[in-house]
Amino acid sequence: MKKTVLREYAKLIVRMGANVQKDQEVLIYAGLDQPEFVQMVVEEAYKAKAKEVTVHWNYQPLAKAHYRYQSLKTLGTVKEWEIARQQHYCDVVPARIHLSSADPDGLKGVNTAKMAKARQISYPIIKPYSEALDGKQQWCIAAVPGAAWAKKVFPGMRTSQAIEKLWEAILMTSRVCDDSVKAWKEHNADLAQRCAYLNDLQIRSLHYTAENGTDLTVGMIPEAVFCGGGETTKGGVFFNPNIPTEECFISPMKGQADGIVRSTKPLSYQGQLIENFWLRFENGKAVESGAEKGAELLQQMITMDEGAAYLGECALVPQSSPINQSGLLFYNTLFDENAVCHLAMGRGFNDTIRDYHNKTGDECKTLGINDSMIHVDFMIGCDTMNIDALCADGKTVRIFENGNWAF
Repeated sequence: MKKTVLREYAKLIVRMGANVQKDQEVLIYAGLDQPEFVQMVVEEAYKAKAKEVTVHWNYQPLAKAHYRYQSLKTLGTVKEWEIARQQHYCDVVPARIHLSSADPDGLKGVNTAKMAKARQISYPIIKPYSEALDGKQQWCIAAVPGAAWAKKVFPGMRTSQAIEKLWEAILMTSRVCDDSVKAWKEHNADLAQRCAYLNDLQIRSLHYTAENGTDLTVGMIPEAVFCGGGETTKGGVFFNPNIPTEECFISPMKGQADGIVRSTKPLSYQGQLIENFWLRFENGKAVESGAEKGAELLQQMITMDEGAAYLGECALVPQSSPINQSGLLFYNTLFDENAVCHLAMGRGFNDTIRDYHNKTGDECKTLGINDSMIHVDFMIGCDTMNIDALCADGKTVRIFENGNWAF
């Protein structure tokens, strides 16, 4: 891939994604797959006048080794220096950039029960620091090709060829062009328009149906609004948390979901795949589940804590999205969730509550936002999906017809 194009992508991530501010610290989380591109992102951050840029490297084989050989107590322990680091982040409010490149099967064979228990132990200690930063910092998740990931998407190609093809797919769906910033401003405006229409309807519930057996009704929080594209921090900094993004999303009312929903794309969770699965909800909670592959992992996911069995997000994405039209299955949630409609189990988004900047996290939860240590998106959209909105005035408005916007 041409360096000029990659430089434009790096600039997009820094300027429109994280929107790094002058004298701000920047944290970059990346695998070992594309160090040259990571360097480009670091340089672009400094060109944006970042005070300091720190790269945190990760490598799946090492993670597997840690989970195999370390004791559960060691894995779950949050050391004093880690607590001090989290407090530092709360004090300085850095911008965070996550560059995803992981192998979708990279943690296959890991002790998932041990992994889950370790997180359950450490999460209550880390949670207060995460909550302290909620709504205050910019962050952006983008992607770069890893060799194993590329071969998963393009299995019949040589590794070098597969990596190049994955680069092309990432850049195309991320709207990287001669003037990427302009393209993203136009895209943000389009998503904002659609959200405004949905919010004017004053939707009280969504009814999903599809020929695959999906028949699910989800209640909405009266104070919640649909969001899409960029977000704004409490300090007034606009940023795009996901590159790419095609969704208009909202957090539903905890405890109001009934029916069954079926997945339409594989879910990569903890470095392993869950395929052809379904969930049945009663009074908001997933009370039954099944899968052709990864059924045990799915059950483990929705029992991570009390909130893991409840919905945290309803996202609307048309079948006409560039990612879906590419015809590719990315095996990466960042892309696959922006191909079709999806839901998410676990934590809801406080920023979907109207005027949330002036509310506490507890106040948002009281209104109906779900709380959990997980937030896992899974894809449910297909070309037979219809979605009807029951509005506050009693009218029913179809907002999705055969997988695409009905307006």
